Amino acid sequence: MKKFLVAVDLQNDFIDGALGTKEAVAIVPAAAEKIRSFDGEVFATLDTHYENYLDTAEGKNLPVTHCVKGTDGWKLNDRIQAALDEKGYTAVEKITFGSVDLPEKIREAAGGEEFTIELIGLCTDICVVSNALILKANFPETNIAVDPACCAGVTPEKHTAALETMRSCQINIREN
Repeated sequence: MKKFLVAVDLQNDFIDGALGTKEAVAIVPAAAEKIRSFDGEVFATLDTHYENYLDTAEGKNLPVTHCVKGTDGWKLNDRIQAALDEKGYTAVEKITFGSVDLPEKIREAAGGEEFTIELIGLCTDICVVSNALILKANFPETNIAVDPACCAGVTPEKHTAALETMRSCQINIREN
C-alpha cells in the first residue's frame, strides 16, 4: 500500500510573515520531522497569488497580501524546505484554499495501487480542511488522516473547530 503525505502551505507568510502566528511557528520542528521520517511520497502545496491579489474574491474578503509568487513570503520555510529537499517531493501550486489538481496528482502517483493520505500544515481551518475535504470527496474509501501536532489554525479555537469538522467528515484525526 502506498502512503502519501500532503504538507499544506508551510510557507513563510503563514508561519512568521503576513499571516503568521506563534502557533504556526511552534509546529515547524514537528512538521519538518514528520516530513523527514515519513515512509512514503510527499506532496507540498504552495498557496500562490499574484500582484492583483487584492482584486480577487479572496483578496476582497481577506485583504492581506500574502504568498505572492516569487516573494520570500511565498517560499517554503527554510526548515521545511530542507526536510522536503532531503525527502524529495512534488510541489503543487494552488490559487485558492484547496487544490483541484492534487487529487489527480495523487491518483497518478498511486498508479492503481491502494493508498493512504496524511495531511499536515497551515492553516487548519482554511487550507488544510479544504484540501482534506477535496481529497475525501475524490477518494471516499481511502484512509485520510490529519496530524494536529503538525497543524495550526488562524487561532487555537479555529484549529480545534476545523479538526472537529474533519472528524465529522470521516477524516481521521491522529492522537499524539
